[in-house]
Amino acid sequence: MIPRSLFDGEHEAFRDSVRKFLQAEIEPHHEAWEEARLVDRSAWLAAGREGLLCMTTPPEYGGLGLDRLYPTIMIEELARTNLTAPNFMLHSEIVAPYLVRYGTEAQKQRWLPRMARGETIGAIAMTEPGGGSDLAAIRTSAIRDGDDYVINGQKVFISNGQAADLIVVATKTDRTAGAKGVTLFLVEADRPGFKRGRNLKKIGLHGQDTSELFFDDVRVPADNMLGDYDGGFRCLMRELAWERMSLAIRATATCEYAVQWTVAYTRERKAFGTTIFDMQHNRFKLADWHAQTQVLRAFIDSCILLVKDGKLDAATAAVAKQQSTELMMTVLDGCLQMHGGYGFMREYLIGRAYNDARYLKIAGGSNETMLDLIARTL
Repeated sequence: MIPRSLFDGEHEAFRDSVRKFLQAEIEPHHEAWEEARLVDRSAWLAAGREGLLCMTTPPEYGGLGLDRLYPTIMIEELARTNLTAPNFMLHSEIVAPYLVRYGTEAQKQRWLPRMARGETIGAIAMTEPGGGSDLAAIRTSAIRDGDDYVINGQKVFISNGQAADLIVVATKTDRTAGAKGVTLFLVEADRPGFKRGRNLKKIGLHGQDTSELFFDDVRVPADNMLGDYDGGFRCLMRELAWERMSLAIRATATCEYAVQWTVAYTRERKAFGTTIFDMQHNRFKLADWHAQTQVLRAFIDSCILLVKDGKLDAATAAVAKQQSTELMMTVLDGCLQMHGGYGFMREYLIGRAYNDARYLKIAGGSNETMLDLIARTL
């Protein structure tokens, strides 16, 4: 393997502390959270005490002001043993940056310190029943009424939906303006008219609460607007590059660990008088997946450096997300096959990862949308 040059000694010390935290505070409870389909709030508070939430948020708002190499390490460590809950990354690296970049000083002071401590859990509501990747087609409306806006509509597939205290909601403030008529609002979960729907039963990610959200004449003050009026689509597009990159980081790490898990398993498992690994077909397939993953790793690490320097563009992020998640599912499918019947059991890492990782081809914009985005740059 080519040594990675991204991280220095301080990063590796941080990786060690993250690994110890996950082993002590997350792994022992993960199965119970999957059964309950909801994470206990104590896990968020524990992460807040360790400084593992909102790491890139400036210190004046309760964060640590770190660069994105640190959440990269967190993502990779979560993938190492396929930990999918709590959804720390959505909270810290998607929701919090919206507040940091587009929030007013009052909004930042009110919410970010609480998010960094794990006292307030964040979510973002974009997807609707009638449309997923097409954000310009949002139908949830926000209509001005005096000093307030009144929000009506429905969202679906909202991660952290059952637990969230604060939700960034994408609305239409001008139905005639297409993408230019989208505005973001901060909606507190205790607002009259806001209601959570069912906790959706997914084929994977069982520990993550994913919900329908309903807005029935939800009244919010104009001060709850996040960013500019009718400027929400631009905000969404700016932040999606990092969201897609974070998915690519997870997918690439999953590829690496899946090969490691499978090499270890096939070296022990025997059939027809030899180990599964010593069968030439299996050995060659593992070698090929390892080689492809190393090529992908070099590309993804170069993209991470672009993120760190603030230079990652939308098209490159789309390439990273599409390529990494496609390879990931090829690797996971083949590695599961080498586990035989045991690969289909959730007590094996490979079985859980196979189901849990499938969403990465859909999240942050489907891979078909990624290809369309890339094609527009040719």
